[in-house]
Amino acid sequence: MILYEYPFNERIRTLLRLEDLFERFTFFLAQEDPRAHHTALTTLFEIAEVTGRTDLRSDLLKELDRQKQALAPYRENPGIEQDQLEAVLGQIDHALTGLGRLQGKPGQHLTDNEWLGSIRSRMIIPGGTCKFDLPSYYAWQQNSPEQRRDDITKWIMPIVPLQEAASIVLRLARESGQAAKVMAPQGSYQQMLSGRSYQLMQVRVSPTLKVIPEASANKYMLWVRFTSQDGDLKPRAVDSDVPFMLTLCNL
Repeated sequence: MILYEYPFNERIRTLLRLEDLFERFTFFLAQEDPRAHHTALTTLFEIAEVTGRTDLRSDLLKELDRQKQALAPYRENPGIEQDQLEAVLGQIDHALTGLGRLQGKPGQHLTDNEWLGSIRSRMIIPGGTCKFDLPSYYAWQQNSPEQRRDDITKWIMPIVPLQEAASIVLRLARESGQAAKVMAPQGSYQQMLSGRSYQLMQVRVSPTLKVIPEASANKYMLWVRFTSQDGDLKPRAVDSDVPFMLTLCNL
């Protein structure tokens, strides 16, 4: 099944973007080629843009504290797997500690680094980081993969607590939903929400159907419309019934 996720609010939208960026960053950082590390560095600057939102840290602190208060009463409950509960609470405490140690605006250390700032400004220009534009950056790229990786890891570390906290919030949200089999008659599905608040919608479809869900929602109703791609990849509406799995998640 192919999983598509749709956020219901700006906070979850930001966390999903951050998750996607960190997955890309981790992949390219693990490679050996300087061009892969160039992409990792580019992604690091994107992460800094996302985490630079002034309210992200406070939002994560409030949400993790709320989850901790909600889960703590389940201690000693015989119907709850205590080892798993303690593991989750331990992860939340670790994330809260990491967020508490953050000082200043996330990513400010990158802005304060003049050398990184020169690279960041040139990346806006197509091809602006060529060796003749930034010889010092080209020289850095000639270092060993281990040295480049150590440098990039050092630059990402002050932001990692935000990634760890975001990962926990998204995991708790995803685990809160129950998947249900539904059908989209003639490629369109609607469901009344009756004012219930959700954070995230997950749509799973079989890859053999070759359809793409497009979703929209408000606090009263959600819509899922399926399209397919023709020869030039232009989407067109699907007019056949489409079975899929729907999960609504709410922290």
